[in-house]
Amino acid sequence: MASPSITIERYSPGDEQGIVALIVPIQREEFGIAISAEDQPDLMDIPSFYQAGAGDFWVARAQGEVIGTISMKDIGNGDVALRKMFVGAEWRGREFGVAKRLLECLIEAAKARGVRAIYLGTTAKFLAAHRFYEKHGFELIDPEHLPSSFPLMKVDTRFYTLAL
Repeated sequence: MASPSITIERYSPGDEQGIVALIVPIQREEFGIAISAEDQPDLMDIPSFYQAGAGDFWVARAQGEVIGTISMKDIGNGDVALRKMFVGAEWRGREFGVAKRLLECLIEAAKARGVRAIYLGTTAKFLAAHRFYEKHGFELIDPEHLPSSFPLMKVDTRFYTLAL
């Protein structure tokens, strides 16, 4: 069977339901984080939260369904925080390349907007995520080297940066 066409597009109003339907089950069931959509007001106000300054938000789609997300939040001084990178379990891996395409889209947009560095936080147990970010040039940093404006999440214990 031919693999379905996967597109990467900027968030547009109306995407919220698909975004929440993708992200919340991954957070709750895969990562074991007791969190709801209501705990994440940024997901209901993506334009003002993410699409301000150098920031933005993208969705990956297959057959109209949201299968992946990625965003960057402008945190000032030419820096952005990579946030909300999620890919549905059945769409992960090299076969589809969804995560790679999402990250490449974000990096390309960041460079075009004059961003100097991308920062991100993840948890110690997401070993596949560590390998993915390291393979794409991100370097592990100590939390004290994060910009003071970096939005720390309780669950994040490993931090990376990519200088552009």
